[in-house]
Amino acid sequence: MQTLYKNIRIVDDTQDFMGCVLVEDGIITKVAESIDEPAFEIIPAYGLYNANFFIRDFTGEEVVLMPAFTDLHAHFRDPGFTYKEDLETGCEAAIRGGYTAVNLMPNTCPVCNYVEQACEIEKRAKEISGIMVNQTLSMTKDLKGFDIEHLKSLKKDEILFITDDGKGVQDDAVMKQIFEICKEKNITVLSHAEDSKYSATDMRKAENEMIARDLRLFEQIGGHLHFCHVSTKEAIEMIASAQMKGLNITCEVTPHHIFATAERTNNYCVNPPLKTQEDIDILIKAMQTGNVFAVATDHAPHSAEDKEKGSPGMIGLELAFPLCYTKLIKGGFLTLSQLVKLMSTNPSALMKLNKGKIVKGMKAEFAIAELNHEYTIDVATMVSKSKNTPFEGEAVFGKIVETVF
Repeated sequence: MQTLYKNIRIVDDTQDFMGCVLVEDGIITKVAESIDEPAFEIIPAYGLYNANFFIRDFTGEEVVLMPAFTDLHAHFRDPGFTYKEDLETGCEAAIRGGYTAVNLMPNTCPVCNYVEQACEIEKRAKEISGIMVNQTLSMTKDLKGFDIEHLKSLKKDEILFITDDGKGVQDDAVMKQIFEICKEKNITVLSHAEDSKYSATDMRKAENEMIARDLRLFEQIGGHLHFCHVSTKEAIEMIASAQMKGLNITCEVTPHHIFATAERTNNYCVNPPLKTQEDIDILIKAMQTGNVFAVATDHAPHSAEDKEKGSPGMIGLELAFPLCYTKLIKGGFLTLSQLVKLMSTNPSALMKLNKGKIVKGMKAEFAIAELNHEYTIDVATMVSKSKNTPFEGEAVFGKIVETVF
């Protein structure tokens, strides 16, 4: 089966032009300004089927074809907390947001400590939706901060990531051992940087102190260290300084940390908390310079009751692109190609996926958006089980209208 996407704006990390994309059996076979097609009648936008060919002509449509997004940081709450989200609704939310690959955190019940658990989750997700779901493992058994015996039996290159997301490892000696094991086994460490000594009184200091600790230990050992949801100006400056030394360090920012301040959202409960405009300005500058590697959602669904009790977090998969497009592109801070690099190209490469660019040989996984479509965020229209977001009623641009995979 062949499909021709014709007369559409094509954008990835290195190109932005009006053209055509030819797909055969799910793989991109040609990208050009024009592609000859069989002499069939063309039905605009929706296409014409025959036994072998399907043409979609977007002439006159204000739409863009981008490589589908990859999320390095999401919570689907399955198993154990499926009243908040489950694999089916999480995958549906991802697809609605233009994502065809997600990386799940291990803080489920039971905690995902072992490869066998991860494989079972990935198998179930594939049967449910067909998108790529990668399940991370815990750094310490059951996220308790000390026991790392389960890491020692891992084979080299058997898994991509480990993390104690939600808590972080407090003990320096344990964290140093984790870096040593992960360097040996070629595993990327995803750091939730939070020094619990300061969590109750100063979350800025909690993040900054732990990032400084991790950088100090990592510099002695090496490997690959990736910082999750960086939110402070001091943190990003420390990371940039370490990158200048040549250390293999990457980091992500979330859409919510660059879209709004704590003041604007009435201090909506999320961890790490939303910050000041000065923090946002410096995070965006780091996105411009390449010190930020990826945009990740930290999709954290909670029930209304959980939020009332103070559970931190917000949903993000269905909102990530419109929030980023409105803030960063409409605001004049990034080009669309730069945003695609952060949301698709870079995270896809880190997850070792054959996607993230619109070039011959890549998988034909696309996010199609109407960039000038302004709409109001309405949680009632979302497919996630949870509706926890401070952005209800926000006017945004960049509506994802279709996800192809």
